[in-house]
Amino acid sequence: MFKCFNSNLAVGFAAMGIALISVQAFAVDDYAGIGRVATPAEVKAWDIDVRPDFKGLPVGSGSVEHGQTLWEDKCASCHGTFAESNKVFTPLVGGTTKEDMVTGHVANLNRRDFPGRTTFMKVSSISTLYDYIRRAMPWNAPKSLSDDDVYAVLAYLLNLSDIVPDDFVLNDQTIRDVQKILPNRNGMTTDHALWPGDNFGHGKTKSDTHNIACMKDCKKEVTIASTLPDYAWTSHGDLSKQNRTFGATRGKKTGKGDDKAEAVGLTPFELAQNSGCLGCHGTTAKIVGPGYNEVADKYRGKDVLAQLTAKVKAGGEGVWGSTPMPPQSEVKDDDIKTLVSWILAGAKEH
Repeated sequence: MFKCFNSNLAVGFAAMGIALISVQAFAVDDYAGIGRVATPAEVKAWDIDVRPDFKGLPVGSGSVEHGQTLWEDKCASCHGTFAESNKVFTPLVGGTTKEDMVTGHVANLNRRDFPGRTTFMKVSSISTLYDYIRRAMPWNAPKSLSDDDVYAVLAYLLNLSDIVPDDFVLNDQTIRDVQKILPNRNGMTTDHALWPGDNFGHGKTKSDTHNIACMKDCKKEVTIASTLPDYAWTSHGDLSKQNRTFGATRGKKTGKGDDKAEAVGLTPFELAQNSGCLGCHGTTAKIVGPGYNEVADKYRGKDVLAQLTAKVKAGGEGVWGSTPMPPQSEVKDDDIKTLVSWILAGAKEH
């Protein structure tokens, strides 16, 4: 029996599928003055997950046409008009074919020369995309989309992937038909037995949770059993410039050439491109963060070079809204100073 110390724990138990017992069963009196049991409404607000068997899927619908309007207004700045952009986040669509819809396996996942793996190449359950968009998107305003809006945005993505036609309406019933033709629907296996039960209709498996740790004849040295194959190490260029070109965590440096080579002779605009700044800021318009023209107007005539240089380095939030700017610890101090000076001077592209 669980004793709930506060409402967050109660909500957490519910989110993990642990049934809440009656209020009396939690014996909250043993901890007088420390929290309370979560109300059904509070639990419901957190319990919004949608499973691969569609349990938890809300009733609703959305058309491709409406999804396109929503996409251009709320999504395109980060993902591109056609969800193919690699400017802020990696591409969502591309790499799938009509043949993949027949086999349920994406052939391009086996190609060594394919440029990259998009979301629709990898995802095996359409409910995963609905669930993620519903709880986490848009990036700067999660949970602001209605259930119908989520259906519409997902319908637009499916259309961009050539999975559904232009006049398609996605709803809590037709989404099940989409699952049957999803390009990588057979790309995930549950044979590893990490998920006990009926595996959403794929047969019974036994959970592998009863192994006994071996504490004798242990190896003195640990060796890596697998690593990135040699052919893949350089096949797609420098991943650090392609994946997460902003924030404190960037992709691993790969590709051919001297990783220590310095960027010499770059204009401030080129430096901003190479540093990933233009993924979130436009020179004349807001993207995720403010446009550089807005920054220049706000601080015109003020001696803020040192202040803004330090802020870019450390990151922060609040001045331009609630979306935080991650710390730019991997950008050199001199480069940050150059960029800030350029921004305050008007951020000309040439």
